[in-house]
Amino acid sequence: MFSQISAPLSHTSPSLTAFSLRPYLSVPRFRFCPFNLFKSQKRHSSSVLPMDGTSSSSYAASSSSSVDSISADLMNQSLENNNATDYTQNSVSNSNSSINENRVKLKLEELKWENTFVHELPGDPRTDLIPREVLHACYTKVSPSVDVDNPQLVAWSNSVGEILELDPKEFERPDFPHIFSGASPLVGAVPYAQCYGGHQFGMWAGQLGDGRAISLGEVLNSKSQRWELQLKGAGKTPYSRFADGLAVLRSSIREFLCSEAMHGLGIPTTRALCLVTTGRYVTRDMFYDGNLKDEPGAIVCRVAQSFLRFGSYQIHASRGKDDLALVRTLADYAIRHHFPHLENLSVSDSLSFSTGEGDDSVVDLTSNKYAAWAVEVAERTASLVARWQGVGFTHGVLNTDNMSVLGLTIDYGPFGFLDAFDPSFTPNTTDLPRRRYCFANQPDVGLWNIAQFATTLSAAKLINDKEANYAMERYGTKFMDEYQAVMTKKVGLPKYNKQLIGEVLKNMAIDKVDYTNFFRLLSKIKAEPTIPEDELLNPLKAVLLDIGKERKEAWTNWVKSYLQEISASGVSDEERKTSMNSVNPKFILRNYLCQSAIDGAEAGNFEDVRRLLKVMERPYDEQPEMEKYARLPPAWAYRPGVCMLSCSS
Repeated sequence: MFSQISAPLSHTSPSLTAFSLRPYLSVPRFRFCPFNLFKSQKRHSSSVLPMDGTSSSSYAASSSSSVDSISADLMNQSLENNNATDYTQNSVSNSNSSINENRVKLKLEELKWENTFVHELPGDPRTDLIPREVLHACYTKVSPSVDVDNPQLVAWSNSVGEILELDPKEFERPDFPHIFSGASPLVGAVPYAQCYGGHQFGMWAGQLGDGRAISLGEVLNSKSQRWELQLKGAGKTPYSRFADGLAVLRSSIREFLCSEAMHGLGIPTTRALCLVTTGRYVTRDMFYDGNLKDEPGAIVCRVAQSFLRFGSYQIHASRGKDDLALVRTLADYAIRHHFPHLENLSVSDSLSFSTGEGDDSVVDLTSNKYAAWAVEVAERTASLVARWQGVGFTHGVLNTDNMSVLGLTIDYGPFGFLDAFDPSFTPNTTDLPRRRYCFANQPDVGLWNIAQFATTLSAAKLINDKEANYAMERYGTKFMDEYQAVMTKKVGLPKYNKQLIGEVLKNMAIDKVDYTNFFRLLSKIKAEPTIPEDELLNPLKAVLLDIGKERKEAWTNWVKSYLQEISASGVSDEERKTSMNSVNPKFILRNYLCQSAIDGAEAGNFEDVRRLLKVMERPYDEQPEMEKYARLPPAWAYRPGVCMLSCSS
C-alpha cells in the first residue's frame, strides 16, 4: 500500500511509497527564483530556488546522454506504419487547420466508435452508482445521469469538430445540447468512468477516479487518429464519493476556454468540443467557508487521445500483488494504442546509455519497451512543463492524478497565467499555506510526479532501478534543454545567455512586471547604438510602471547589456521581432477575462465566451480590433474568486 505520510517537495527522496524498491536519492532540483526575494516569507524557502536556469551539479555529472530528445530517436525505430501520438500535437493541428472542401463531414450518428478501453481492459462487474472501492478493474460502465431542463449550447470549437470530422451543421441541431449534456445517448458510445488514484499535495489519497467525468468512448477518424470524448459534470459514478458528480458554469467556462487557449499557444493539451448548460442549478460552497450558493450547471465535452494519468497506474500498484498485473496490462494498452513505435524496437547503439562505470551501468532502451516508455513519458512531461514556464502558465493542482501519460495539460481547475511576475504565484487557495504548486515549483513537481510513476512501474517489475533513475535523469536534461531554448527565443538571442536571462527575470520579479506584455514589448527594442540613454526604456514604458530612480538604473543597465547581445547577433530588428512574437503571445487567458465572460454567461449572454474563444485561437497575432483583451488586469481582477480560486466546481 502507498504510505499516508508526506514529505516536503524539497525532500531528497521523492518516493513515498512502501513498495518502493529503493529511495530515489539522485533527484535533481531546478533553480528558478532568487533566494533574496523570499527570505522574509514564512514558508519553506528551500522549495523555491534561484531562477538562473541551472540544474544541480550532481545531476549534471550523472547525465551522460545526448541533449537531443530520446523520444524522437525511439519514434524513428518504428519498423512500419508509425501512427504514434504526435509529440507536440502541432502536426495534428496544422494538418487540420486548413479546411478543404473535400474533407469528410459526418453526422453524429456516423462517427466511427472503436471503444478499445472497455473492450481490451478489465472492467467492474457492477454498474451501480454506489460509492465504493472498485477492485481489479480499470473502469466502471456508467451512463450520464444529470438532470436537464432545456439545455443550451454556450460555445463550441470548430477546430475540434474538424479533428472529429463533424459536419459544422451538426452544431446547429436542435438536439445537440441534449446529446452533449448526456440526456440523449450517442449512437455507438459505450460510456464508462475510469478508475485511478493519486498523490494529492504530496500525500497518497487512495482511490479517486472519474467522480464527475464520464467517457463516451473513442472515435476513430479517417486518418486513424483515436479521440476519446468525455462529458465532465454528467452525474454520479462509483468514484464520486460524497459529491454530486455535477459541474457549474463558471468552472466549465474556464476549462472550455483554457483547453482551446492552450492549444492556440501550441502547448499539448486536452481539447474541448463544446460547452452546454443543463438548465438546472447546482449548490456549491465556492470558498469552503459555509456560504452555499446555487449556480447554473454546465457540462464540457472534453476530447483527447486518452485520459490515462499517472494515477491510472498507481491505484493498481498500491493494492499489492492482486492488482500488480493490471499495471502491466494498462501499460501494454497505452503502448499499443498511443506509443506503437515502442512495440518493435531494433537494437541501436544510439539507444544505449551509460549511467556510471562498468557494463552493469548501461541502460539499453531497446531491450525493455517499458523503460523506453518511462523515458518518453518523462521527456514529454519535461517538455510540457518547460512550455508552461515559457508562457507563464500555472496549473495549480499538479497531483499525480492530474498528470497525463501522453504529456498533455489535463484537468483545468484553479489555473492561472502570470500577470505581475511573481515566481511564488499559485492560483489555488488550497495551495496557499505551502505553495507546493506555485509557478516556480512546477519543474520540481513534474520530477516528483515522474518519480512516483517510475516507482509504480518498478513495483510491477516493468523497469529496474537503473531504468527508473534514468527516466528521471532524462526528465532533468529534457527540461533544461527545452526551457533554455524557450527562454532564448523569448528574448531573441542566438544562444542561451544564463546571466542575461537570469537578471531580467530577477528584475521582473522585483518590480512585478507583467510577464506576457513585457516579452511582447521587448521585441520592439532596436539594436541601434545611437539611442540616447534616457530613451532606452521607452519601448518598455507600458510595463515598467512606478519604478524609482534606482530601479530605472537597474533596468537601463540590463537593456544596455541586452543591446550588446542583439547587436552582435547580426539578426535584423524585424527578423528578431518576428521570431520573438512567434513565441511571446499577445493574448493569454487572464483570469479576469474569464470572469468577465462568466459574468455575462451567468446572466444569459454567451457572446463574451464565444468572442474570447476566437481571440485565444490566434494568441500570437496582433488582432488590433481585440486590443482590450491584451490590457493589464484592472483593480477588481485581484479580488478573491478571480485571481485565485478553490477546487470547487
